Amino acid sequence: MQDTLRDLLARHTPGHALEQPFYTDPDLFRADMETIFYRDWLYAIPACELEKSGSYVTHRVGAYGVILVRGADGEIRAFHNTCRHRGSVLCKSAKGNSPKLVCPYHQWTYELDGRLLWARDMGDDFDASAHGLKPVACRVLAGLVYICLSDNPPDFDTFAALAGPYLAPHDLTDAKVAYSSSIIENGNWKLVWENNRECYHCGGNHPALCRTYPDDPDVSGVGDGPPPAHIAAHFKKLEDAGIPSTFHLADSGQYRVARMPLKPGVKSYTMDGGAAVTKKLGRVPFDDAGTLLKFHYPTTWNHFLPDHSITFRVTPVSPTETEVRTTWLVHKDAVEGRDYDLKRLTEVWIATNDEDRQVVEDNQQGINSPAYQPGPYSERQESGVIQFVDWYRTTMASRLDPVSLAAE
Repeated sequence: MQDTLRDLLARHTPGHALEQPFYTDPDLFRADMETIFYRDWLYAIPACELEKSGSYVTHRVGAYGVILVRGADGEIRAFHNTCRHRGSVLCKSAKGNSPKLVCPYHQWTYELDGRLLWARDMGDDFDASAHGLKPVACRVLAGLVYICLSDNPPDFDTFAALAGPYLAPHDLTDAKVAYSSSIIENGNWKLVWENNRECYHCGGNHPALCRTYPDDPDVSGVGDGPPPAHIAAHFKKLEDAGIPSTFHLADSGQYRVARMPLKPGVKSYTMDGGAAVTKKLGRVPFDDAGTLLKFHYPTTWNHFLPDHSITFRVTPVSPTETEVRTTWLVHKDAVEGRDYDLKRLTEVWIATNDEDRQVVEDNQQGINSPAYQPGPYSERQESGVIQFVDWYRTTMASRLDPVSLAAE
């Protein structure tokens, strides 16, 4: 497959969509998983989802099952969800709480830090210390948990140094999960990302979102040059108040942060544009501060607002199936029915997610046709899509071969 993949990458027409196999071929999907998802840092969950000692969440990325657990010392760790005895799945539930991790097969019992505590009838020479759970690299950044399945994780500190100050005013360590939803979009994971990286489609598909989010490529895109005057003024107002806001795209293209304005007078993602939560999550001093837009390929885009925050997690399931998990975070002391109404908090993005699911699925069905031919992107409207495709191609090419594509 690598030779074919190299050919496909090399003959790509700049500024155009990818060829059909990138969205349909099982071997190329396997290459995506092995080359990107099994090697890069992946967003997993908000840390507040693990509320106390013994709280755990399970997560699957391709062939790998992972347990994320909060230890008795308060630390969050990740382990492969495989017993060190005969390999049984250790935690079968999506989430729960347990003082120890006990394998349901033969009751091998592990401490929350992964140490094997007890294994019955294994003999006097059995060394329990050599059979702890296999760890998965895990980092917590300002209340967001990332994991890496590689035994040699890439650098995380550069991303953390940039994103940390942008995230700090949102106080995600003081958050709780108000609601989460998971949907399966019957489309390739790259189509999910391409759809996310532009608002060219918003006016015709997202009536609820367009009440608050500007249908403006300067907000959604990654255009070259200085920002237009109204966005520059927005950045300056917030930066002067000590709130990091200016646009920053990593040299690698893998992540970006920028605090963008919403429509004039809008405070949050609600049907009337007013605040969704009266007890705010974070210390952003202006109700009209807009939304901190953060993406980190290949798994997450986010919206951090003055009153609440929303995380999105992208997980490939098959060549033409992708799970998108959305989590709404509010202040840990906010009370539903008093400080926020759950329907009001979630209805805009529940509707938008379902609309995005439909357009991704329509896109996939059209690409499945033998008549599909990659078309050109709009440089004005789809700069973010071009940037994503360029990141994907560059990443795949550089990891397949030490020399990146010379054609561009």
